[in-house]
Amino acid sequence: MGFSRAQEEAIRHRTGPMMVLAGPGSGKTTVITHRVRYLTGECGVNPSDILVITFTRAAAEEMRERYEKLSEGASHTVFGTFHSVFFRILKLAYRYSAENIVREDQQAQIVRELIREARLEPEDEKEMIAGILSEISSVKGEMLDLCHYYSQNCPDEVFRSMYEGYEKRMRKAGLIDFDDMMLMCRELFLQRPDILSAWQKRYRYILIDEFQDINRLQYEIVRMLARPEDNLFIVGDDDQSIYRFRGAKPEIMLGFEADYPQAKRVLLDINYRCSKEISDAALRLIGRNQKRFPKEIRTNGARGREVLTRVWPDPGQETLRIAQEIKGYLRAGFLPSDIAVLYRTNAGPRLLVGRLMEYNIPFRTRDAIPNLFEHWISANILTYIRIAQGSRSREDFLKIINRPKRYISRDSFRRETVSFEELKACYADKDWILERIESLEYDLRALSRMSPLAAVNYIRQGMDYDSYLKEYAAFRRMKPDELFETADQLRESASLFETFEDWFAHISEYAEELKRQAALRRADTDAVTLATMHSAKGLEFRVVYILDANEGVTPHSRAVLEEDIEEERRLFYVAMTRAKERLHVYASQERFHKKTDLSRFVQEYLDKGNAQVRE
Repeated sequence: MGFSRAQEEAIRHRTGPMMVLAGPGSGKTTVITHRVRYLTGECGVNPSDILVITFTRAAAEEMRERYEKLSEGASHTVFGTFHSVFFRILKLAYRYSAENIVREDQQAQIVRELIREARLEPEDEKEMIAGILSEISSVKGEMLDLCHYYSQNCPDEVFRSMYEGYEKRMRKAGLIDFDDMMLMCRELFLQRPDILSAWQKRYRYILIDEFQDINRLQYEIVRMLARPEDNLFIVGDDDQSIYRFRGAKPEIMLGFEADYPQAKRVLLDINYRCSKEISDAALRLIGRNQKRFPKEIRTNGARGREVLTRVWPDPGQETLRIAQEIKGYLRAGFLPSDIAVLYRTNAGPRLLVGRLMEYNIPFRTRDAIPNLFEHWISANILTYIRIAQGSRSREDFLKIINRPKRYISRDSFRRETVSFEELKACYADKDWILERIESLEYDLRALSRMSPLAAVNYIRQGMDYDSYLKEYAAFRRMKPDELFETADQLRESASLFETFEDWFAHISEYAEELKRQAALRRADTDAVTLATMHSAKGLEFRVVYILDANEGVTPHSRAVLEEDIEEERRLFYVAMTRAKERLHVYASQERFHKKTDLSRFVQEYLDKGNAQVRE
């Protein structure tokens, strides 16, 4: 097999630290597997002295299989994830077993109990549980002082109490989570130099894949493990560091040479995946980032079409054109699996899913697409409509009666079927509440005669539901716009239908399609891939569409600080470099009937003398 000069240099590196900068499609897995073979085959290194670490079990398994094909047999080299390696160390030191590792459902149950004990009443308990667990992980992974941590999900004192409660329950049950594995490994190595020395002698050569995804705690443990020989071989791309929310920071990779002044650096400077036009555009974009290693990347000579950038009047036209063009690609002989549509968040493809269904195009989502109509905001608005159409279910009334606040007690609803007369009788001595009940009756009668779009607008403005969303956003430390976007999406859906009957039929069909997609994710069928930019990392396709290249979407509206914008730019770079032959970047002039700007990233990648934005 022929290697480039840079690949050869990396493969034949013998001892001491080395940093391999490996851009998209540069053959990093080839370099890692062939270096292991070089060490064992030509340098006489015992295979069991080598440790190869990556971030996912699938990546570790793929690397092991590729190496075993090279070495023509089973290997004693360890290929594993950080968690599997750390757990192996703890298992021998503390006699832990797999039963001691907390399951996701156990974690969720602990936090659920803590939320209820704190008397919090989140609209979406599942979402809040995920947020709290993510924050607990951040505190541990970054080794932060809890006293100086400011929660993004609830009042700070409440979060601190929940963190301490979580830790207490975990210890009482004899359970550890993945972050505990790292913290305990670090403590073990600090307190028992003899155990650390044994593992240092066990793994004399350490190779780390996707190094840009490492967090501070993982890096500290790896540095301890690599001493005193420091045969630390790291492979990654600072330009593809996109997991800051998990604690990964490009600064760790950027500071590697300061930690190891003797480290050698090699740049895998050939992109074997992308055409020259796509690679050059992506490099123009990422070159705008300040915190990065400068890189000169070339392609292996493959030429293709310029990046096609289009702006459509609205998302409806944008998704319609994507569906039509994909149909054209399929007629031209492309396979569905050759094509991908990428977007910033997993709520992005809602309209596109409908278009692909309409055009009978097979597709598979890599991420679970949330059902807009099951979101608690949609559920509230749809419940109002159900009651307006005649529902008198106690469950329905309890969902909306104090959204917005009407100060009506749950105890007022004593029967399974609600009677307005009985409800008014409960508050016969409180005129101000009676007025609210009568106002609700009037609003419901008005709603029953409206179109779906008019009904959604009336609930939000006429019945003041948007004020409730503002209050809830303040409680959850969110921007109200994040909640308004869901309500806007529901309004956009309602605008497509003239009657509630037609709209509800669509809602039912959409739910069935999402169930089918859940089954398809596990099936091996030829289909167009729909994926978030995050989950597309590591993949490649002949044709890629980037959906909704608009300000507020990408970069996301939550990205405010310069470091946030740089991460968003890296994410867009990852999306662009998934394309091998053809890249379409599409945007719209308006979203939810409001004018929207083209993403700054589009202007940054455009070659002023070449590519154009077509409208």
